[in-house]
Amino acid sequence: MVVAVVWGLNFPATALALEHFPPFLLAALRFTLLAVPTVLLVPRPKIPFGRLLLVGFGLGVLQFAFLYLSMASGMPSGLASLVLQASAPFTVVLAGVFLRERLTGRQVIGVTIAVCALAAIAVHRAQAAALLPVVLALCGALGWAIGNVATRRAGAPNPLHLTLWWSIVPPIPMAVLSFVVEGPSRIGDALGTAFTAEALPADLGLLYIVLVATLVGYGIWSRLLATYPSSTVAPFSMLVPVVGVLASWVAFGEVPDAVEIAAGVVIVAAVLWSSRAARPRPLPVTTAGLPVPVLSPGAGDARR
Repeated sequence: MVVAVVWGLNFPATALALEHFPPFLLAALRFTLLAVPTVLLVPRPKIPFGRLLLVGFGLGVLQFAFLYLSMASGMPSGLASLVLQASAPFTVVLAGVFLRERLTGRQVIGVTIAVCALAAIAVHRAQAAALLPVVLALCGALGWAIGNVATRRAGAPNPLHLTLWWSIVPPIPMAVLSFVVEGPSRIGDALGTAFTAEALPADLGLLYIVLVATLVGYGIWSRLLATYPSSTVAPFSMLVPVVGVLASWVAFGEVPDAVEIAAGVVIVAAVLWSSRAARPRPLPVTTAGLPVPVLSPGAGDARR
């Protein structure tokens, strides 16, 4: 729930940052501010370096290259927080294929209901964004799902160290993309005016992204993925757009209507219901009031 609030507020913060920094440069700055102190001060997690690269490529490069480009192309922050949550069903499917995680009936029903509610909001708000930004945001959601499964597969003993160390992967690819796509002139203008009064809201947005959304949000998220099955953790990301839509309403006047509010309530209920542990089935009781022992195959032979 804390992660949902932190990441929901991250979308208006990102929108503010993108008003000054171009998308690929913003991603490069975000992860550089994390990578430098990480390399100097934090021990590297004891996992194969290839797995670290895969986590960073999915969570850092793919997710944020497409998400920031989508928002810079006109995707409203509230709608972006919604579309990105396609990562939850993507994660469930990828975990089933690559990690052989089995889904319970409760999880299948809960995720299906939540996805239908997300689809209802997306259809209702489809007029708010063109097709290209939506497709880019969906690509970002797929990158997030790849990173989720890679995080689960990595099995890092210290999830916070993994969160910090995968931040070393995106800076160079993002810097190259920024140089090629956005150009030296645009990069120089953004950096040269970064400490002016006009850039203060963008600077504060960048600080929130780095310190709160990444350190707090991904730190908790990585620990959850290292402890619980991906299919249990991932549906909670569907709570993010509820916070994102409300935060964008307060920050930018993106007013939600009755359909969005009703669908948000359905999402919250479906996620919480699907993530509940099933109650243990009671043992049958004999006429003497004692539970009947359940013997495994061959137990009778062993007793005899």
